[in-house]
Amino acid sequence: MSGGPGPDRAPGAGQEPPPGTVRPTSRRLLVAIVVLGAAIGWTLVKAIESGGGVAPMVSWLTLVAWSFLAALLFVAARNTHQRIQVRRERVEASRAVFLLLIGKASAFVGALCTGVYAGFALSFLGAVSSSGPRNRVITAGAAAVISVLVVTAGLMLERACRIPDDPDETP
Repeated sequence: MSGGPGPDRAPGAGQEPPPGTVRPTSRRLLVAIVVLGAAIGWTLVKAIESGGGVAPMVSWLTLVAWSFLAALLFVAARNTHQRIQVRRERVEASRAVFLLLIGKASAFVGALCTGVYAGFALSFLGAVSSSGPRNRVITAGAAAVISVLVVTAGLMLERACRIPDDPDETP
């Protein structure tokens, strides 16, 4: 088939990817994971409190660790993009697969944690007028935002691992 897709079809629509390729991470799947995580976080807090316990608080150290992970992922994505996309250097296959898996895993785990932290924050919104729940909402909300940065960096790393089109084949 030549000439590209028809006007009503997207490129690659209805075609299976060639063997050895990996599809990009679905944004819908990430949103579903965030929603699932939010349900888990909210339910966890309510279950702990209904059992007479005190729900755990997100520590500031958690925020630092997530920020450090996001920064590392952004640096890896930038360096990988520069090597593969800009300078068109060959990257060892095992290293490329490793970076791709790190990017995908970071996106999935970051999405789940975004949801869990958002669920934590939402569960304490009703009592935000007192300082204890207010601090929990702030730290859990900040952790959710930083987790979104981890998702973004993971997706950027995944995208940086794409093999560019061969410039010799383009007209």
